[in-house]
Amino acid sequence: MKAGVRALGVAESYRESTSHLAGTVVRASRVVDGFVFDTCTVGGRDATETICAMVDRLDREDVRYLLVAGIAPAWFNVLDLHAIQGRTDLPTISVTFESSPGLERAIREAFDDPDAVAARLDTYRAQPDRRPVTVNGETVYVRAVGIDDDAAADVVRGFTPEGGRPEPLRVARLAARGLVDAE
Repeated sequence: MKAGVRALGVAESYRESTSHLAGTVVRASRVVDGFVFDTCTVGGRDATETICAMVDRLDREDVRYLLVAGIAPAWFNVLDLHAIQGRTDLPTISVTFESSPGLERAIREAFDDPDAVAARLDTYRAQPDRRPVTVNGETVYVRAVGIDDDAAADVVRGFTPEGGRPEPLRVARLAARGLVDAE
């Protein structure tokens, strides 16, 4: 991957009812090249729209990929990767860092309202399956829309200088935590 290729990584940190999302533009050469911030509702259904609005507000034609940390930030505010990719026109890659049996049971247990459960499960089930990807001797789990699985794995590897967390997501997570700590 060329050193100047840029990815936007979006990660979150939350306390109480608000989740702070941080977006970080990082070059493949590991140079941080921009930030964008927003909030979404913990336990809500607005994370997909919030991420799309962040990309719109950032307004960077040089960003080639969008990486998001996880599929259900802010306590099951499930992301619709297809909607994000369709609106932003960026290959969209969700990266998670732990093996799991999936979120269906956890979503059912987290909400009493059958409509809230059904809406989240519909969105969750519509997403591509997770695929394990080995990065620097660690395993991460990747879902990709707008890019094939092998190319998505190459992007994740290309933006991960060490460990298993891609640099755009690592820096975005630090920025989001900083916002929450500053409150």
